[in-house]
Amino acid sequence: MKIDSFYSNNIKNALRNDPPGEWMPTIPENCIKLSSGFLAPDLVPSKEIKESVAQLLDEEQDLPLHYVGTPKIDQLKQQIQTRLIERGMDVEEDELLVTAGACQAIDLIARILIDEQTVVAVEAPTYMEALEIFRNYTNQFISIPMDEYGMQTEVLEHRLVERKEQGLPLPKLIYTIPTFHNPTGTTLSMERRKHLLELASTFDFLVLEDDAYGELYFDKSLATLNAMDQENRVLYVGSLSKVVAPGLRIGWVKATNEIISTLYWFKKDLDHPFAQAIMATYLENHPFGSRLDIIRASYKKRANTILSALETYLSSSVSWYIPDGGYFVWVKIDGVDTGELLQQALKEGVSFLPGKYFFLQEEDGKEWLRLSFSYHNLDELKQGVKKLAQVLEKF
Repeated sequence: MKIDSFYSNNIKNALRNDPPGEWMPTIPENCIKLSSGFLAPDLVPSKEIKESVAQLLDEEQDLPLHYVGTPKIDQLKQQIQTRLIERGMDVEEDELLVTAGACQAIDLIARILIDEQTVVAVEAPTYMEALEIFRNYTNQFISIPMDEYGMQTEVLEHRLVERKEQGLPLPKLIYTIPTFHNPTGTTLSMERRKHLLELASTFDFLVLEDDAYGELYFDKSLATLNAMDQENRVLYVGSLSKVVAPGLRIGWVKATNEIISTLYWFKKDLDHPFAQAIMATYLENHPFGSRLDIIRASYKKRANTILSALETYLSSSVSWYIPDGGYFVWVKIDGVDTGELLQQALKEGVSFLPGKYFFLQEEDGKEWLRLSFSYHNLDELKQGVKKLAQVLEKF
């Protein structure tokens, strides 16, 4: 019996793509993981979360372990709502849906908006797991190039005008990471933010704003697209994975109540009451602001360290964008296939992510690589870049 004959057309089309997670290298033991976009171990509040679990179970006994959960679930929603309002976003309770991380949020949005004929515009490069999600629903894409100021919205406008003149379908959705982008670390300029929203209105599309890194600025931040939006066109996705604990899988969508109720209709995981109650208890004792200053200072120091190491060991042969926040540095090595370079780097004890995985067309990213400064300490970051320089010299 041929099982795939029972699959839906959507699934058959999706299976023609590369397997999910192919971009994750098998990393040898004791390797310096400049590939890891994870919170640093010393910044994960393990002790505080342990205390929160004990407090929760002492106060509520078995209640958080049942399907229905506890009032803490509503409390978490209110805590997120309060934080978004503090950041300049107007949000009512029925305009917010808590999800199992940002990826579930993106997948739910894709599920209600995208079918096989839907055109989606994405940045080139962009977050590889978002590409995997969108490819599960459609193969109709427009790629918009990036530079040091984020998505080149003037190129987007040109492509939209061109498609309209040729009678081609326009995108229904544009996915963007405007603040401390993954993988480039860049931030969309205020001028381009305004331009993108103008284009959304003129050409009638929605914007999916992924703000997973938006709180992690080193010195200052720009207003979110959602805060600037006057037409309810921006679906805003956030997460606590980059600032508290990714394993608890806490994310959210902010959108109109109509969209939120539709997303909820298709969110069939029965929520995650225990994880949400733990996070609510943690935030009750450790509000957002008390933690963010520590993380920002730490990541600013880590970013300066890796940038200094790049300048010391690699400045003559490579170029890179300078991030103002987030986790990543985007590096270009002219004339080098970074996928091949990685195989040598792993043997020498350092890893990174080749740029090809962040593009729809892999050849567009062959000379690029993503370095993460979020996970390792300062000495390990210096050592990792030094090892990379030695590998490149031999390569």
